[in-house]
Amino acid sequence: MTALVTAVLYAVWHFNKNIPGLRLWMLSFLCSSIFTVSLLARSWLPEVVGVVISQGFVALGAYLCLLAGRMYMGRRPFSHLYAVVGIGVLVALSVVFTVVIPHLGMRFLLAGLGAGVCYLLTARTLAAGGMHRVPARYLLAGVLGLHGLFLLLRPALFTLGGAGPGALPGAGPMVQISQFVVLEAIVAVVLLGFGALILANEFITSELRHLAEVDPLTSVFNRRAFFTLLDKAVSSAQRTHTPVPVLVLDLDLGHFKTINDTWGHRAGDDVLRHFVALGLRCLRKEDVMGRLGGEEFAIFLPNAGAEGARAVAERLRLLVESHPATAGARSIPLTVSIGIALCGPGDSAGAALQRADEAMYLAKQRGRNRVEMSGPLTPAAAPAVVATAA
Repeated sequence: MTALVTAVLYAVWHFNKNIPGLRLWMLSFLCSSIFTVSLLARSWLPEVVGVVISQGFVALGAYLCLLAGRMYMGRRPFSHLYAVVGIGVLVALSVVFTVVIPHLGMRFLLAGLGAGVCYLLTARTLAAGGMHRVPARYLLAGVLGLHGLFLLLRPALFTLGGAGPGALPGAGPMVQISQFVVLEAIVAVVLLGFGALILANEFITSELRHLAEVDPLTSVFNRRAFFTLLDKAVSSAQRTHTPVPVLVLDLDLGHFKTINDTWGHRAGDDVLRHFVALGLRCLRKEDVMGRLGGEEFAIFLPNAGAEGARAVAERLRLLVESHPATAGARSIPLTVSIGIALCGPGDSAGAALQRADEAMYLAKQRGRNRVEMSGPLTPAAAPAVVATAA
């Protein structure tokens, strides 16, 4: 079973090497496979050799599982020195209770101690992000937590079964308890393997969603995702009868093609990324920025109001004007024209965006590097534009 899960995880990792932690999960199951093989070969190996292999690979597999969980969650790994010392101590004590003071019960306790603690720590690491958002993480964390607790409490089962200190499983309740332990191990292997695959699927789904929603050049929302979020924001604001300010921004680069022709498309890409970085400096966490296409962008500002939107637009205009982009050793001066519209009760996101776009084009006509604000219109009102700042 462990070998089969290892092979499946290897196949998935081989074609998806960017999934964080998947390679370590595969190596963790490989350690479990080596452990099970060592049990099969126990009668052909010297006892101390079999104990070292078993204890070492059980602890190493659990530690690799912990590293995989931390890597998947973007956490820094532990210092491997602690793992080397911890596993070394467990193996050394197991040798002592094999050669110096033979005691099967203590070896059994040591085997579950290190692994149980690692699985509990992995469960704690994965249980983050919100149950409703990432249920797969909590499912796997639950399985890891239960398995870790079982490993820590497992020696007590044999004590309750009537085995004396260091006794071997013989008959009666001991056989039933041993079968239950093996059954738990099989269930844990299957569930942990499926859990790792579910997390791999979660990561791939998240990456696909990111590619579908985010502009790959500037890392802000693309046109489709921005419209979706704006519609949701407008629907929410209309329930509270508050307007949503919408900004349309266009870099004053009628010469943008000239930049691409002069310094290359890489310089043009750098200019767009530079502008987005400046724009994000002016926004709050709840504000949303998107790229509509080319050098045209849009922003909506929940709970900002007309004056707040005007202040943000003017601050952004001044910031862009005072921070030219760079292309190699050359400086590229930038300015931006901004149009603002309010999406009020009964209004639609598309209509507000259209009015903001018209205001932006008016800013272009009036000399660029300006902020123009569309009048507070209802859907039935006629277009009107109010100049605000130059």
